Amino acid sequence: MTFLKPKQSRESPASSVLEKPHIHHALGSVESGPTYDKERTHTLLRKMDWNLVPFLALLYLLSFLDRSNIGNARLAGLEKSLGMKGLDYNVALAVFFPWYVAAEIPSNIMMKRTSPSLWLCIIMIAWGICMTLMGTVTNFTGLLVVRMALGVAEGGLFPGVTWYITLWYRRHECGLRMAIFFSAATLAGAFGGLLARGISEMDGIGGKPGWAWIFIIEGLVTILVAFFAKRVIHDSPETATFLTSEERTEVKERLKQDRTSLADEYDIKYLFAAMKDWKIYIHMLITIGIYTPLYSISLFLPTIVKGMGYSNEKSQLMSVPPYVLGCVATIAGGYAADKSKKRGVYMIGFCVVAILGFVMLISTHNPKVQYVGTFLAVSGIYPNVPMGVAWNGNNIGGSTKRAVGIAMHVGFGNLGGVISAFAYRATDSPRYFSGHGLLIATVTMSMCLCIFMNNYLKRENIRRDEAMAAQGLTLDAYTEEMKLAEREKGDNATFFRYTV
Repeated sequence: MTFLKPKQSRESPASSVLEKPHIHHALGSVESGPTYDKERTHTLLRKMDWNLVPFLALLYLLSFLDRSNIGNARLAGLEKSLGMKGLDYNVALAVFFPWYVAAEIPSNIMMKRTSPSLWLCIIMIAWGICMTLMGTVTNFTGLLVVRMALGVAEGGLFPGVTWYITLWYRRHECGLRMAIFFSAATLAGAFGGLLARGISEMDGIGGKPGWAWIFIIEGLVTILVAFFAKRVIHDSPETATFLTSEERTEVKERLKQDRTSLADEYDIKYLFAAMKDWKIYIHMLITIGIYTPLYSISLFLPTIVKGMGYSNEKSQLMSVPPYVLGCVATIAGGYAADKSKKRGVYMIGFCVVAILGFVMLISTHNPKVQYVGTFLAVSGIYPNVPMGVAWNGNNIGGSTKRAVGIAMHVGFGNLGGVISAFAYRATDSPRYFSGHGLLIATVTMSMCLCIFMNNYLKRENIRRDEAMAAQGLTLDAYTEEMKLAEREKGDNATFFRYTV
């Protein structure tokens, strides 16, 4: 990845570091590469981790908490208060996702054209306001309107942050950071059940029911955190105040070497390049097969546990432990994948775990076996979300194409939220055969596509190695000038190798 000093213009630091390199780059007037040894690199990465990842994880915790707390509000009397019946609740879940998806690509482009700190601050305030207003609705129509607005506001966070992480870390360092970031979703599931159980006791205060206070308090917390976002989020390595001048140079050179001098400037042609890449579409199908059970679990786990014969209050509390295991599995999976520099085999393995969990839920009426099934389902599904984004992102060459490709990937996957909204219907209670069966099918589809993609990428890497060897070349023999000559080809460059 190539970085230059920001121009004195209206462009943001985030966009200015992605300018097209001048000709002197090819002549070797910049640093030749990373200079830190293993110990100093480890120290640098830890410094970046502590200054970047915790706050990003906090943002996603708040985001996932705000979109999924409607499941806890349901157990606190939401449907009765708003006169909802039939499939009204499922419709309220579904309307969130089309707007969420529609916002993702435009939001990623806006984040690239402005700056991460400014754009994330704006969307945080927007969804915090929407969340707070959700606690003031008095009818089903009002709930639908605010859920749609919440979808627009939240849509840019996940694809934006996953792209943002790629601006700081090398390809095989992103997976763990994305896993830690996304593990906040599992914490949101665990924390949300406990929080909702406590807040619902405020029933009647200010003339509002307990479910309304769940929305209001969580929305106000988001707005409060948003006021710190602009100051806490660093736009790029080049402008990061927590790095020394020497460290900024090292980060830039590490990224440049890892991204093999591919184009990082903004150009509309890279957007179209992403839209024409069939591999991204395969990842989109993999993702919708993962996100459908992801949202089904996050929205209905308390309802599924209740169907095992437990009370509303106990169901909320019993939904916490599966998320704790899911959090551990997500971080452990991300660490192992980064360490081995592989993604596909781990995604296949986690799909098998998830399928086993849903089979346990559908095949017996024994509540103990079913409850164990929820642990396997959560710990199989959640790790595959950040791993899938990392896998797709690792294999897209060029910053703009990668930003669009990640947004396409995450956006299409989130359409699974529309499907999940109708996966568990009240009429199917308490066993939910159709819901469990649907999720077994979607995860199985994702597993088969992961096997296909993993095998294809292996063969393509071998083909490129053989083609290069036929010309008497090796990857090590490629000079910077040779790489710059193919900088606009992205992952089609002859020297690019895919992560399997």
